[in-house]
Amino acid sequence: MQDIEIKRMYFIGIGGIGMSALARYFHEQGVSVSGYDRTPSALCRELEQEGISVHYDEDIHAIDHHADVVVYTPAIPPDHAELLYYQHHGYRVYKRSEILGMICASMTTIAVAGTHGKTTTTTLIAHILRHCGRTSYTFLGGISANYHTNYWKGVEPIAVVEADEYDRSFLHLQPYIAVITAIDPDHLDVYGTAEAMQEAYFQFAYRLKPGGCLIYHKGMAHEEKWEEIATWSYHLDNRKADFYALNIRINQGIYYFDVQAPDVFIEDLCIQTGGIYNVENAVAAIAVARQLGVNTAQIREALYMFKGVKRRFEYILKRADVVFIDDYAHHPQELKALLTSIRVLYPERMVNIAFQPHLYSRTRDLAAEFAASLDLADRVWLLPIYPARELPIPGVSSELIRDAMQKAKVSCVNKKELIEEIARERPSLFITAGAGDIDQLIPEIVQVYEQTSYAA
Repeated sequence: MQDIEIKRMYFIGIGGIGMSALARYFHEQGVSVSGYDRTPSALCRELEQEGISVHYDEDIHAIDHHADVVVYTPAIPPDHAELLYYQHHGYRVYKRSEILGMICASMTTIAVAGTHGKTTTTTLIAHILRHCGRTSYTFLGGISANYHTNYWKGVEPIAVVEADEYDRSFLHLQPYIAVITAIDPDHLDVYGTAEAMQEAYFQFAYRLKPGGCLIYHKGMAHEEKWEEIATWSYHLDNRKADFYALNIRINQGIYYFDVQAPDVFIEDLCIQTGGIYNVENAVAAIAVARQLGVNTAQIREALYMFKGVKRRFEYILKRADVVFIDDYAHHPQELKALLTSIRVLYPERMVNIAFQPHLYSRTRDLAAEFAASLDLADRVWLLPIYPARELPIPGVSSELIRDAMQKAKVSCVNKKELIEEIARERPSLFITAGAGDIDQLIPEIVQVYEQTSYAA
């Protein structure tokens, strides 16, 4: 970060997945880092163990009054007492995205954007580079299962970052390589219309550095325009794409496949993380790796060793009598991909899912789409909406999704009722999904399964 001498930094919302990665970066640089979060999450506790001070009460007396730079996340409400204090007392206050842009400005930046698939794709790219000794400065939107962190230090000036479209955050980046995985409608509370959101993705694409490379998912909306501005395209199995998979097969829940690239045919690839969409994410990561000169043997070895991302098709239990999967899916297309993949992997089992909608606005805007995706399951439990940064919207609740569903058996329940019904119904295939705090129920659900013998 040029022209700013930083000895002390304060983060408002430090426990966020993107914020904590930045906090770790500056802490590693020798900066005195502290911050606020409203919840003492496991991630916050990890930061504390690493030597970063975190407090959990909104209190201007607990803040760092000597901070050189203050960083906040858009999830923080504008009337937050600590944010207002810093803004009104002459401090340098920046959004998270501005700081990330400053860090990456002098690096060769690989940025992955998209309404879904970006976390796993970003992690795959960073993992491949790390495996072959070209470790990047890495800022993830999830926790890598290989390295148990969302940030690691580079050995050369390459940054691999997840480019967040919320609040137009990704427009602070100037990537050398950009990947766009999907532009399905989302965050309409920010953009207003799907068209406005899609236009922001074009703005992101036009921010490529001279000589840079844009890789997009073939088949996205406005295909003709993407074809004009992009360098390469990728797809799961569309042979009109520049990079695609073929000979896809499944053996004991593991995907094996080959990849056709413009310059090479790569055989005998394997990815052990569930969901066929992860084969497609791997194709995107391979496209990036090839631009960076990674050879096919290194790609093959890295993919085989990839363990995935926490809360992305994560097996919590995988036994003969029960399969329990947790996933971050919070958009209708993500739920559709999740449930479709599970149907392929476990065709003989009833599919049971507990879903926690994330944001009132998203539920309002996409209730019909959520219902259609969840109807791919046999049994659905809907938890109350997780509000995150939002206040309730009159008339908007999980019942909107329930009332639009037509096929699956569906119930709206609270967390206590969900645990009781799991114990009573004894599903042999169970999924928790959502971007809120549904994952906090995992230990209790596991305990239920451990106390009872379940029949497949």
